[in-house]
Amino acid sequence: MSDKLILVVEDSPTNLRLIAELLQDKGYKVITAVDGEEALERAVSQKPDLMVLDIILPKKNGFQVCRQLKTSPDTEHIRIIMLTSKTQDSDRFWGLKQGADRYMTKPFKNDELLANVAELLK
Repeated sequence: MSDKLILVVEDSPTNLRLIAELLQDKGYKVITAVDGEEALERAVSQKPDLMVLDIILPKKNGFQVCRQLKTSPDTEHIRIIMLTSKTQDSDRFWGLKQGADRYMTKPFKNDELLANVAELLK
């Protein structure tokens, strides 16, 4: 059982459940958020070790959430995997430019997501 806390931010209930269950099955503690504002509130209040962050979200998009977290001394340590359906090179560029540690596209391979999570939590 891991003591690592992961915040999954996803507005699709199906994807949110799939990702959360995948991570919980590997022993991670998981909390969730369904929009950008909730993501920021949970990140500040619960200080997760890692965030799996969609880009297309209500209220604030993933680029805005990432930039806000990475520019605050309280939350800059949170590792961020952007997991999105946005596949353009420019999206990847801006995701990494905002401070994301990894950029993955949907549909994703479970093994690839788990490998990235494990690597970033070392």
